[in-house]
Amino acid sequence: MKSKVKHRSVTIRRRRTSVCIEDIFWNCLKEIAKSRHQLVKDLIEEIDRDREFANANLSSAIRLFVLQFYKDEFGRRISEESKIAAQ
Repeated sequence: MKSKVKHRSVTIRRRRTSVCIEDIFWNCLKEIAKSRHQLVKDLIEEIDRDREFANANLSSAIRLFVLQFYKDEFGRRISEESKIAAQ
């Protein structure tokens, strides 16, 4: 599976910055924002605000956020399936 890396300009807290992120992560970020009824820029601001290390790369923080989101979602589904199977 190929995913193109692109530079994208975003404004967070009234400053322009760019992130270099693969299409797959960008598309997932858009899906997550939509599911949370947020704009992508607002979600990126949240990720920027909540990242553990101030010197961590924002692009990496976005990738880790997306990965954690889907990991948590997968865990919820497994848990629900286990509950249904136990009934």
